[in-house]
Amino acid sequence: MSSQQKQILYNPVLQENFSPQDRAAQAWMVILGYILLTVVCYFTGAATMLRLVFPATSLLVGLFLYFRHPILYIGFTWWIWFLTPLVARLVDYRVGWDPTRQILIAPYLVVFVTIGTFIKYLPSSVRQGGLPFLLAFIGVFYGFLVGLIYNAPVPVARGLLDWLSPIIFAFHLFMNWRDYPTYREQMQRVFLWCVLITGAYGVYQFVVAPEWDRYWLIESKMFTSSGDPEPFGMRVWSTLHSVGPFGSVMQAGLLLLFTRTGFLIFPASAVGYLSFLLAQARTNWGGWLLGVIMILGSVKAKIQMRLITIIVVMAICVVPLTTIEPISEVVATRLETFSNLENDTSFKDRSGSYDRNLSIALSNVLGNGLGNIWKVNEKTGQIEVFVIDSGVLDMFFTLGWAGAIFYLGGLILTIINVSKYKEGRFDSFVSAARAIGISGCFQLVIGSGMLSVAGMILWGFLAMSMAAHKYYQQQSNLQYLIIKYPGSIPQIGNSN
Repeated sequence: MSSQQKQILYNPVLQENFSPQDRAAQAWMVILGYILLTVVCYFTGAATMLRLVFPATSLLVGLFLYFRHPILYIGFTWWIWFLTPLVARLVDYRVGWDPTRQILIAPYLVVFVTIGTFIKYLPSSVRQGGLPFLLAFIGVFYGFLVGLIYNAPVPVARGLLDWLSPIIFAFHLFMNWRDYPTYREQMQRVFLWCVLITGAYGVYQFVVAPEWDRYWLIESKMFTSSGDPEPFGMRVWSTLHSVGPFGSVMQAGLLLLFTRTGFLIFPASAVGYLSFLLAQARTNWGGWLLGVIMILGSVKAKIQMRLITIIVVMAICVVPLTTIEPISEVVATRLETFSNLENDTSFKDRSGSYDRNLSIALSNVLGNGLGNIWKVNEKTGQIEVFVIDSGVLDMFFTLGWAGAIFYLGGLILTIINVSKYKEGRFDSFVSAARAIGISGCFQLVIGSGMLSVAGMILWGFLAMSMAAHKYYQQQSNLQYLIIKYPGSIPQIGNSN
């Protein structure tokens, strides 16, 4: 495409073509106005108002971009997920702790804009490959109905946001398959800058321990799992809400770096891998390693050599940094736990959770619904609320067999489909996206990675693999028609 030629994309919601270049200035003015309003409120004594203003303006900007500039909408959505927790901590530090954490609803509101795509195209998408999303939606909607019967409305609504947001956002990505190359470029760009910025802040967080992060750690009482509120004592969670979400985001971002080239790759890798190690998120370390193995095993030999070269260069950049005290001590201590899992507290807690709750979860036919997770107190025999650190247990406790069979069915069907795709041989992004999604599924044994930002990554990158497959299928069909009917290029409609 020449520099003068305008890029024309398709908006499936409005069913119209549009030029991103023509709308970029207007869209960026809206985004910059949103940022300016947030900064002004924070520094002019109106920080308390941000707890309502920030989610409301995020929704309005999300709606505007969704209809006017769908490409920037994707980037805006990811950045809202990445940065909202930091905004919440800064507001709390300035005006006092908010136990309701209401500002954190902003990312969910922005994502729920895609309910328009979901409602509009879900019925017709089944014949186009959208069945997995329908099955997952049925499972979640069932859990929602059961939750309304057994649980309080507010926790049920929050549960619906957690479970449904990744599905509808992923469906939106899938339905934009005709513009897959542009969406691919946007995802690569967003996660490159994410690794660079959140990685740099993560290193700063570990070394300095900013006051707002220490305040959040103390008030949330997360210091039992996120380290001590002091320099060199924290487990890094950067701009995210906690260690787990940061680990999921950084795992995906570092795997995507293998699909990019350019100067920024090396500084991003340095701070990204360093902060990833300082997060001490062993589950995500394992997920990253599995992802690397899957990528190397699915691409051509030429791409394999390029990826191996990148890995070696990244190691040269990162390894010297890990030898600096006290970074080396933190990383080495955490790595040593892999060889002594039987005495590791976290591992024993997870094993004990499975021993106590697996049989209860698998015998739960109807489920307890969204909004609450339950267990039986072994001493009193009473049913109590608790938090499960396992996606598998979470599914069966929440959705029961009646809902989990649909949700898991959709997830398994997606994995089977993307595992068959051949496009990863020549498109490294497809290989990386598939590796990110499937490695995320394996991590469900240990954590609830189908919810919140981790779920956005799991479902979102699986959806991008599906979108790539449909895009390349169309390209092959178009080439076949051109060969069969030389001199006449058939018109390919934009309707979904």
